[in-house]
Amino acid sequence: MSNTKNTEESQDSQESQDSREGQDSQEARTSRTPRRTAPRKRPESDSDTTESTTERKKPKPMQVLRQAREQLAELTGMEAESVSSFEQTSEGWVLEVEVLELERVPDTMSLMASYQVELDPDGDLTGYRRVRRYERGRADARRPGGR
Repeated sequence: MSNTKNTEESQDSQESQDSREGQDSQEARTSRTPRRTAPRKRPESDSDTTESTTERKKPKPMQVLRQAREQLAELTGMEAESVSSFEQTSEGWVLEVEVLELERVPDTMSLMASYQVELDPDGDLTGYRRVRRYERGRADARRPGGR
């Protein structure tokens, strides 16, 4: 489902990039003077640089949080109840998400789990793992301060 959407978005992106490349190269010939600098680390044309800065904006934290919850639910089949930790790192984002793993009666006996979710800078899930499992009604004595 989401793969189809991503493929359609890639195709649309490629078509718009192709039309922009023609415009950018014409503008580059008329308005810029050639400059000689040291080679770039990653070879890019001017149109690729323009596209990456306009279309690949850095996602806002709330967008990243929502995407993480949706992606984790899609992979695990369990809905996220809350996010207890949210941090931006040099590699992207790291979240700790609380999910209901096993519902019991009374609700305070239901089994909850904390998942550490890692995302790239664009907000795409790169990995997750369960870091703890606990009963909903129990306090966590081994982790002072919520960590």
